[in-house]
Amino acid sequence: MSPAFGKCYDPAGNIWGLATYPWRLAPDGLATRRQLRARGLRPGGQPIAAQVMRRSRRRKSGALVAYLYRLDLAKPVRPMTPAMWRAHHAMMRARRTCPQCSTDAGYCIPTSLGVCVTCAYPEEQHAA
Repeated sequence: MSPAFGKCYDPAGNIWGLATYPWRLAPDGLATRRQLRARGLRPGGQPIAAQVMRRSRRRKSGALVAYLYRLDLAKPVRPMTPAMWRAHHAMMRARRTCPQCSTDAGYCIPTSLGVCVTCAYPEEQHAA
């Protein structure tokens, strides 16, 4: 079943089993995960309240779907603890450290290179 515009509007959930609205036409009080995060909220274990849908020529199913959650049931994002910040800094330090020369590159090492740019292209560094 191809989700034409008319099939994307199903507030009762008869077609898709979940209240469905066309892309960008969801009612107030509902938000996607990204929209919740932008407000400093998270779903907090609540069930999916509805979905927004639009046609897609790239997907086999023919539709792009985003799930919606109720704003009144959303909970605030948990704050980062000192241990979480330490783990985050250690992870970022590992991404910046070159495995070949063991220096902090000051940027995240590209996974395509696996080493810092200086180690990946040493001939270009000495030409200047």
